[in-house]
Amino acid sequence: MAIGSAIEWTESTWNPVTGCTKVSPGCAHCYAERFAKRLQAMGQRNYARGFELTVHEHVVELPLRWRRPQRIFVNSMSDLFHEEVPLSFIERVFDVMRRASWHVFQVLTKRAARMRELSERLDWPANVWAGVSVETERYLFRLDELRAVPAAVRFVSFEPLLGPVDRPDLNGIDWVIVGGESGPGARPIREEWVLSLRDQCLAEGIPFFFKQWGGRNKRRSGRLLEGRTWDEIPLFPVGAS
Repeated sequence: MAIGSAIEWTESTWNPVTGCTKVSPGCAHCYAERFAKRLQAMGQRNYARGFELTVHEHVVELPLRWRRPQRIFVNSMSDLFHEEVPLSFIERVFDVMRRASWHVFQVLTKRAARMRELSERLDWPANVWAGVSVETERYLFRLDELRAVPAAVRFVSFEPLLGPVDRPDLNGIDWVIVGGESGPGARPIREEWVLSLRDQCLAEGIPFFFKQWGGRNKRRSGRLLEGRTWDEIPLFPVGAS
């Protein structure tokens, strides 16, 4: 919930909601679930209920106190559009993001349909990016839902990438993140899957970010793809909204 994050494509995390439930194969080895149980064992009060979905009123306005502009991943330990998160609470989160206009907020969800449904009732400021996770071709329908969301920047995270995704329709998508699964039981990722998406992004002029190869020891596996890192991020200045 703090300034500073080990997630390569963001700078900080903010978790007004913690806990979640599994909705698709990408959730099988959820890092957030493992981390939440560890924090529960350590006595961290926000994880007293482990990975049960919990809203945290006391941290809703936290970004307003962070004066340095930065990219903030919203709910790295949950999903803002989980069906058990009330619309009234989501509206409060959006109000804070609108008021904290010097930050960029990155909202990533697997509940793309609910995000699209509620987007008509939310005032979506320019500093709030909308993203969806897609782990296999079966879940490309989330991109169609995303395209209907009136966000200034729309992005897709192919992580964990669990199979080949052959030339997805990236029309209306401003950023692509790709990564392999990490931790116990990590399922393999193939270089050709990554290169296919990288090459499509290059051809279409879409910023491409390769997060990791993953595996049980993700640091050992590293982030190099064909001898270099790929850290492209949309040119949207923090605080520009």
